[in-house]
Amino acid sequence: MSPVTRAGLPVWSLVLPPAAAVVLVATWGGKPGVGPVLAIVAAALVTAVMAAVHHAEVVAHRVGEPFGTLILAVAVTVIEVGLIVTLMSSGGEHAASLARDTVFAAFMIVCNGVVGLCLVVGALRHHELEFRVEGVTATLATLTAVATLALVLPAFTTSTSGPTYSTAQLAFAGVASLALYAVFVFMQTVRHRDYFLPPQGAAAEDHAAPPSSRTALLSLGLLLVCLVAVVGLAKTASPAIEDGVESVGAPRAVVGVVIALLVLLPETAAAVRAALRDRVQTSLNLALGSALASIGLTIPTIALASIWLEGPLVLGLAPTSLVLLALTVVLSVLTVAPGRATLMQGAVHLTAFGAFLVLAFTP
Repeated sequence: MSPVTRAGLPVWSLVLPPAAAVVLVATWGGKPGVGPVLAIVAAALVTAVMAAVHHAEVVAHRVGEPFGTLILAVAVTVIEVGLIVTLMSSGGEHAASLARDTVFAAFMIVCNGVVGLCLVVGALRHHELEFRVEGVTATLATLTAVATLALVLPAFTTSTSGPTYSTAQLAFAGVASLALYAVFVFMQTVRHRDYFLPPQGAAAEDHAAPPSSRTALLSLGLLLVCLVAVVGLAKTASPAIEDGVESVGAPRAVVGVVIALLVLLPETAAAVRAALRDRVQTSLNLALGSALASIGLTIPTIALASIWLEGPLVLGLAPTSLVLLALTVVLSVLTVAPGRATLMQGAVHLTAFGAFLVLAFTP
């Protein structure tokens, strides 16, 4: 067993976050090539993910569901949005479509990759998985609305040339997305909190006593350190990823997919661990909630940042991506409608995720 401190936290969970932060500071602004430096960055990234999942579970145990999953989803998304704005402000050939590519990649990764993986690993261990239809369908309905506002409608508007919004349209989309997300959070945490709790008969919470407020606050702080390290180390590794993508002749959009995969590692690991414990409700709260936060917070922020950012803001998806988004929404509705899922639904979502990856590499 790992040694435990007075705060009740394993020693490794206290050591790894600052260690990853040190690696981030030491390598920030550099361009590590294939070699020892890149290996250290990769190792720090993996350990930061492990520590983030642990501290997220400590915080979730203290505050209970669905607050725990909400904290992790919002924390990751806020840092992700900051990264997008930073990269867009640096300009470049691909800055105009960066927000669209990142948000769409996160949507597909979460709604097909993470959900599919959770359903597969959960069903392999527990055969049939149950969840609350009321909460999942409410999340899915809100997610569909904000995804349509952010990624679909700009491809069909005529006020501006190209898949972009006019200033008034962008302002409406930003305000509407933020308002929908705010109402969803109110419903999830106050008005209809029971909709997002595991159904009766699902695996019970751990019987261990909740951690103290001091321990939970310490874990919350270390969680934020881990998330900053994950995003920062992913950005540090991105030049090496870009070189690898170019060497195999893949489109540059693949870089965004790879970085999104790295940034979403903490949420993915936490969701899969919940599914293994037969708590697929928590997995769906985290997965779909993070996708909703990604769009609901990114679009208003980008709309505000567009005041000082130069160049057009491309949001509308290409026809192939529109088909994949529509397929994902239909599959998600069919998966959540019965209130239970099996290995079959998980396999279908993973297949759709595989199609997204294949088309990203070979459009």
